[in-house]
Amino acid sequence: MAYEGKPTRSELIDIKRKIKLSETGHKLLKMKRDGLILEFFEILAKARDIRSILTAEYRVARRNLTIAEGVEGVIAIKAAAFAPKDHPYVHIRPRNVMGVVVPQVESRAVKKKITERGYGIIGSRSAIDDAVSAYEVLVEDIVVAAEIETTIRKLLVDIEKTKRRVNALEFKVIPDLTEAAAFITFRLEEMERENTFRLKMIKQKSQKEALAKARAAEAAD
Repeated sequence: MAYEGKPTRSELIDIKRKIKLSETGHKLLKMKRDGLILEFFEILAKARDIRSILTAEYRVARRNLTIAEGVEGVIAIKAAAFAPKDHPYVHIRPRNVMGVVVPQVESRAVKKKITERGYGIIGSRSAIDDAVSAYEVLVEDIVVAAEIETTIRKLLVDIEKTKRRVNALEFKVIPDLTEAAAFITFRLEEMERENTFRLKMIKQKSQKEALAKARAAEAAD
């Protein structure tokens, strides 16, 4: 970077202050980046686990539903599906992970007792109960998976943003400021040498003039 400012001591002090602030910010951002990466890999392991679990639970739920449809019929299944009065819902609240706001999702009223499902115990068979139970488990874990997947996406975005800021400070801002400080230091030292040389020349000239006056005075005497 070609420095275009004035090479003054106040400017040098200001640039050194900026260098110190940039180095502190760089250190903090690196710590944040490393912490986010560790958190990301921990959640990524959970994501792999929940995907495997969801795949297995979905197969069980589909199998149980197919059995229930075969035993009870599609109409009975649809009637059971519309029977519950207390519908499931989710509660979402923010959670802070290394400065990144991610969702914390809590599901309620998903798993129910047989007596709470609305279609009644009398007249229903275990095939429907098995299908309902399997889908209740599946829905609860889908909510968990949604929280994990959203957290992963948000962490990835912030990791990339933090990495860009770290790289900008490390490879652009700090080197440019350091180069500017070095240039100003060089110019100040050069100016000081020029001033020293100028003062020396003035002193020598004054001494010569004084000597010449002294000799002239002696000659006059």
